[in-house]
Amino acid sequence: MFVEQLIEGRCQHGRVAYVCGESWSTRTDGLPKVGPSRTHRTLYKMGGATAPTVKYASEPPTRPGLKQNPMYDRRAKSIRQQITFNDHKFDINTLPVDMRRVVGHLTRDFGEEYALTFAFMVRTAQELHRAWHMTLLTSKILQQIKDKYQVRTTWELGVTKLKFRVEDGAYELHRKVPYDYDSEFQDMYAKIAIAFVDGHIDIHQALEFQSETRRGEHTAVSGLFLRDFPGRLILYPLEAATCAVIFFGGDWKDAGVAAATGLTTGIVEWALVSLQNNAKILIDVLVGIATGIVGGLFYRYGGETTCLPAVFLGTLYWFFYGTAFVIGILEIVAGELETGVIRFMAVAVKTFVLTMGSSWGLQMVTDNAVDAFLDQAGNCNNIDLDSKWWRIPLYLLCSACTLGQYRLPIIYYWRGLAVQLVGYEVQYQIFEHLSARHDRDMLDTATANGLGAVAAVFAACLLSWVVDTLSFYYNARALLRAKEGEYSRFGEFVYYCTEKWVRLTTCLGLGRRDDQAFLDMQPKLRQMSIELQDPTHSRSEIRLTSEEERLLEQAVVSAEPLNVWSLLMPTVYQLVPGSLIARLWFNSIFPPPYLEAVRPVTDVDGTETGFTYVSFTPDQAKESVFSALMVIATSLALGLLVGMGLQSVVASVYRNTFVALYEKSNPAISDSTKDIRADLRQKRDERQGLMNTPEDDDPVPGDELPPGEYKKQTVEVLEAEEGEDKMSVASA
Repeated sequence: MFVEQLIEGRCQHGRVAYVCGESWSTRTDGLPKVGPSRTHRTLYKMGGATAPTVKYASEPPTRPGLKQNPMYDRRAKSIRQQITFNDHKFDINTLPVDMRRVVGHLTRDFGEEYALTFAFMVRTAQELHRAWHMTLLTSKILQQIKDKYQVRTTWELGVTKLKFRVEDGAYELHRKVPYDYDSEFQDMYAKIAIAFVDGHIDIHQALEFQSETRRGEHTAVSGLFLRDFPGRLILYPLEAATCAVIFFGGDWKDAGVAAATGLTTGIVEWALVSLQNNAKILIDVLVGIATGIVGGLFYRYGGETTCLPAVFLGTLYWFFYGTAFVIGILEIVAGELETGVIRFMAVAVKTFVLTMGSSWGLQMVTDNAVDAFLDQAGNCNNIDLDSKWWRIPLYLLCSACTLGQYRLPIIYYWRGLAVQLVGYEVQYQIFEHLSARHDRDMLDTATANGLGAVAAVFAACLLSWVVDTLSFYYNARALLRAKEGEYSRFGEFVYYCTEKWVRLTTCLGLGRRDDQAFLDMQPKLRQMSIELQDPTHSRSEIRLTSEEERLLEQAVVSAEPLNVWSLLMPTVYQLVPGSLIARLWFNSIFPPPYLEAVRPVTDVDGTETGFTYVSFTPDQAKESVFSALMVIATSLALGLLVGMGLQSVVASVYRNTFVALYEKSNPAISDSTKDIRADLRQKRDERQGLMNTPEDDDPVPGDELPPGEYKKQTVEVLEAEEGEDKMSVASA
């Protein structure tokens, strides 16, 4: 519920001064909204040649979420609500120059928090886009921030270019953001935005937390090791070797060659990245050339027994953006035609550059690159994976390398591997079951991929729900939302196991040291909370050091629900055959030979004459790679859509039956608590689902003019402009 308070001030419009009556929305709980509403802003013409001094609506005395009454409300539920935070403000000088200019103008017109909220939205979009978050999902997060804080802005999220407009296009910012795989940042930046929308942190804390995340202060030591070079080098040979065997028909010798080739490409990329922007454009072509040279040398001096397609495709698997095909189709289906088509074409061209480079490299070290690449009789598909017990362990090792490529925190690997295994096994088993009946079509492939994607969605959503449900016991106790002894035996057991897990992973160097440091703060926080709630104790507030506040903010953000797409994206990467488009381009560079067959010559009545002839027919299996790519990518995209739709139905039935019955039978749950929980669940479904696409609705909902007001305000603005023109003539 909001109360409208009229703030009288003077505004300046060009050379004409006006009295500006602005309606500043203030919550009944004392927390002001971010900015004034345009709907109630009216301009009144004033006389006089000198413009009066501008007087803006005053800022709240302290930022929302930070002010605490010295006489603490003892009904507060968590330690966050009990603490009197130090008044730290985000340093706007750390923002880019153009952003500082826009923030300065918006601060002057609408207040600091409104301006910083716009900056937070831009930074959130940038970092999520950089971390390979889907643009459709990023738009939903931005829309929730916009609706909550009434920010008058619009945006366009392209493949690499982002555009942001604020105040009806008065200011516009452009960003060019190259993307890379980063599940940790997908999850972290989404959690920061959720915590800000839910009011758990204020705008200054949110912006500072983003900066700390970018600097790696909220990443474990193990994550920092795999996040960048040189530690990242260990992933290249492992992924290349496992992919060559599990996906592309290579044997263990080919795995060794692929490992050497993968290490070489990793070193090449590291060297080019170290040159900053001076050589990044050469990464694809030089990586391809290095792959061709190393693979060709092993083939030439290793007895020509190397399966070059397995080595090439396994090595370049790291550089194929196969996920982009599925995302592009999803964007096209959702109506984002321009973004989807550009993404699809861009990844096709990128893949062609890689294949062309590897072909050049092969040509440099062999006498005949065509014969070397096509002469693979007996070199490939020598292992029957169906009969090998190590098929699943090898796939899990390959998937673990993919999770490292996606920079997922190591302590979450078990989650990602579980989802990847479910999707892979469903896809594999259904394809094996249907392949015998569909030898002349691709329905078996489409069905297997579609159901594999559906299974992966259900596994990811179910696992996220289980983890969030169990994490409640730990987070509630750690943040003092629940006291000791309030849990059942099951709750106490879950908290005990989680605490031991945090300490174990920290001891092994896999988890964040800050998580254990926050656990070590628990006795101190609990004692101060007890003293604050004791009417006979002299303590009137709780204050922490800057480091302790940082640890608390990290715990609050980490307690937000898991971003399910940080698990789904690596799974889709494994299900999507990014190498199929590479095979298409390899077939363009090295045309596959025609199939040769000896057939008998027959009479008109079909009797054999004893003569034979040789027929040559195109190899349809190798020439229809693009068709196979479209079938697989589209079936996976539709599988994700169907999976999300079915998951939404199942979740709705569960909430309307079991959850509703539980809340109805528990009188301790008030109606307001039920509404809050339902609102949080709805927001979460909107953020992670693909069923609804956000509309570009500016002005914000509720900001429409009432009937007749448009004509009235138009006349007033025209009068204002007429007065300005008259003053200009008079001054001339």
